[in-house]
Amino acid sequence: MRLTTTEEAYLQKGIEQLALQWAKDEELLAYYDGLQRIEFLGLAVAPQMRKFELCVNWPRVVVDTIEHRQDVRSLFMPGEETASKNLQEGWDANDMDSDLCLSNRDRLILGRSFISVGANEEAGALPIIQVESPREMCVIMDRRRRAVAAAVRVYDYTDGTPRAATIYLPDKTLWCARQKGIWHVQDADEHNLGRVPVVPIINRRRTTTQYGRSEMSDVIPLADAAARTLTNLQVAAEALAVPKRWATGVKPADFMDKGGKILPKWEAYFNAVWATSNKDAKLGQLDAADLKNFTETVQFYGKLAASVTGFPAKYFGLTTTNPPAEGAIRAEESQLVKMVERHNREVGNALGQVMGLYEQIRTGEKVDGSRIAVEWYDPATPTFSQRADALQKLAGGKPLISREGAWDELGFSEARKEREREYLEQEAADDLVGELVSKSGENGGA
Repeated sequence: MRLTTTEEAYLQKGIEQLALQWAKDEELLAYYDGLQRIEFLGLAVAPQMRKFELCVNWPRVVVDTIEHRQDVRSLFMPGEETASKNLQEGWDANDMDSDLCLSNRDRLILGRSFISVGANEEAGALPIIQVESPREMCVIMDRRRRAVAAAVRVYDYTDGTPRAATIYLPDKTLWCARQKGIWHVQDADEHNLGRVPVVPIINRRRTTTQYGRSEMSDVIPLADAAARTLTNLQVAAEALAVPKRWATGVKPADFMDKGGKILPKWEAYFNAVWATSNKDAKLGQLDAADLKNFTETVQFYGKLAASVTGFPAKYFGLTTTNPPAEGAIRAEESQLVKMVERHNREVGNALGQVMGLYEQIRTGEKVDGSRIAVEWYDPATPTFSQRADALQKLAGGKPLISREGAWDELGFSEARKEREREYLEQEAADDLVGELVSKSGENGGA
């Protein structure tokens, strides 16, 4: 079966979008993996010296630091004040605690990520939540409705051009194959959801573009500058870090052993040149070069990286001898924490849509995903003693927060809170049994 004109238009637009972003994506992935090539003017480092290249992987530091602080704690259905067991069951069944890390990394590196939701073919199984590759998938937005009009996944590039594709539409999903240059529908799923089962998560959204922006963009030029400086440092260390020695008035015989064999270069350099019986010889040493200007330049770039990212300077190698106190850590990370909270808000909105699709597929009833709330763990550097001390002060003589509220402040998950409730019930039952036994003993004694 051939595609309709509209379906084919969506597919072609998706293929064009992916092709347009391919080269930029390759570059960004190389920076994250530390495999980028550094451009040199050729003044200080000759082409044959490129073996000394040293990449500074600050782009990965930026991505991983933010991603490590994005952990979901609980999911709440609209209008409910306790965490939803059904949503948590679907979250756990799809290993989303680990797969969300994939989505967040893709979003921070490439500026976008995608999550699809679909029915599970196995009887009685929960719907499938799948993190998709942004290098294979793109969406076509309906700006007026602020919704996804269609999503396209393109794959199987065996001959350099895509041979297979999936088109996600509001009421159906089509699996297509290209045969003799023409796309044909191989299979279809009439899901009738009324919305596309793909949710895009765009990093640093703007009204002027739908592609998002890599979180590494600001630090990439500084990482390149630091890498060039460190490469020059290695070349300078190779050529100038060791003191140079000179000798005048010497003869080849001065560098021969007792058997008349010429000494190896390193042995002559480090030993024999220091003493000779030749009365006309003069020996001396040139001081090694001071390489501090290279290290200070790298530190300067590290400070610039800290200023443009909002990260503490220690993340870019600027440390002090004495570790900061707990209060200083939190003050230093205030901008970073606020940044992660902004990221969590955007990702949380998208995850609400994902779980809304999950519930609609599971129950058959439409759920407003924009009202599903996502609760995150505190992105600040956790210090248990600091939290416990603050809670103790809040309690004082008259507790200001409940036991459940204290658990929330300590970051307990719903599963952990459920276990604590069971422990408390067991302790209360044990205390009651002990009290009854004690009273029974007192009565018997009377």
